Amino acid sequence: MTISIREKLATLGLELPAPTTPAANYISVVRAGNLLFISGQISKALDGEIIAGTLGADISHEQGGQAARIAALNVLGLVAATTDGSLSSVRRIVKLGVFVAATSEFKDQSKVANGASDLMVAVFGEAGQHTRAAIGVSSLPSGAAVEIDAVVELEETRG
Repeated sequence: MTISIREKLATLGLELPAPTTPAANYISVVRAGNLLFISGQISKALDGEIIAGTLGADISHEQGGQAARIAALNVLGLVAATTDGSLSSVRRIVKLGVFVAATSEFKDQSKVANGASDLMVAVFGEAGQHTRAAIGVSSLPSGAAVEIDAVVELEETRG
């Protein structure tokens, strides 16, 4: 029996968001062979609220980790929409780029990024382990606290 990404998230008490639509002149996902390149997803929750702010100024580490988790859920929404939605369609989460709105003094971007990394491992197990960059930036779209882009390897297609 194949479990879906949606079902796996439900076991974690989480809901899979609908795929996002681009805010400008780009597309959300490009498939090249068995790789998905996913455009940056911000920390926009299911209710449309954006976890906004700047780490080191007005957002706590915990809120930053939650923002990263929400952005990662939006990545998973695009993965599910681009595939058959099953866990088995994903061979590996290859890389996450985690951008954290932070003051120049803030030094814990990697701890914030763990909110996303921990979710990928919880959903995909060993296949969720990935390479990562955690980068502090002065601002992000819509004032979001976190934005994440991703590269995902899919299982070989047959046919």
